[in-house]
Amino acid sequence: MHESTFYSQIGDYSPIVERPILKWPNDAKLALWIVPNIEYYQYQPRVKTFDPWPRVPHPDIQGYSLRDYGNRVGFWRLIDVFDRHSVRATLSLNIACYENYPDIREACESRKYDVMSHGMYNTEYMFDHDEDGERAYIAECMKTFQRLTGRRLSGWFSPVASATPMTANLVAEAGMTYTADFHHDDQPFPLRVRKGELLSLPYSLDLNEGWNLRFNVDAEEFCLGVRDQFDRLYQEGGRVMSLALHPYVFGQPHRIAHLDRLLGYIMSHPGVWQTTGVEIAEWFNKTHLPLLRTSMAAGASTRPAGA
Repeated sequence: MHESTFYSQIGDYSPIVERPILKWPNDAKLALWIVPNIEYYQYQPRVKTFDPWPRVPHPDIQGYSLRDYGNRVGFWRLIDVFDRHSVRATLSLNIACYENYPDIREACESRKYDVMSHGMYNTEYMFDHDEDGERAYIAECMKTFQRLTGRRLSGWFSPVASATPMTANLVAEAGMTYTADFHHDDQPFPLRVRKGELLSLPYSLDLNEGWNLRFNVDAEEFCLGVRDQFDRLYQEGGRVMSLALHPYVFGQPHRIAHLDRLLGYIMSHPGVWQTTGVEIAEWFNKTHLPLLRTSMAAGASTRPAGA
């Protein structure tokens, strides 16, 4: 796919300072979605086009054990802190976790957590598939989730952030509402897809402890960055902030207290709409998307030809 085609899929360029003011429920200043990545790491990954596991074909015991710690121990510390701060989480879920760990499934479903699919395993890549393979993979995730919960998936984030130029089209085709694959904005934004409609929801890889804390950034420094991010977005208003977490990272005993203090700071501010991915998408589609489209159409009509 040529670059110009790829960018037309992402959608029109829109400076955030020229858009209509985005208003959240009850005039909240900020929409906050907290996204724990609940991941299933295969004991012996199946390598196709890309091999990040240097021990393959031998089992990656070190990588597997760290993620397994998250599901055995770290997850339970995380939700204890969530309960203390009344967090309504949106899981970035490898569906295999719900299939293989019914205790995790029951804990999340009893708390009515939202779920966006993070694929089946976090050791598989979307770019290992052709278009039909991607379509089948997405369908398998949706079917398995519905069988286990009786609910339909509303959101998507490709495993290992491995989206292809076709993924958004296929996620929209499957009937989902939003994707977290594009990290290009502080507000939801409509994507151009072949069929249906799809929103991009803000999700951060820049402040993401799955990346940062594994590369010599300590928990205190990470939390300082999150506080600075929150303060700025809260000041600007009409923004979305994501807080991406991983049980095998922040669920460690030497880090969990930092998360407790961080959530206490954020949640002490008035006007924070701590919500879920699907609620952000539904509110945006209902109340703001028509305004945004009208504004963008008016802006396009006043630009010089070729601008």
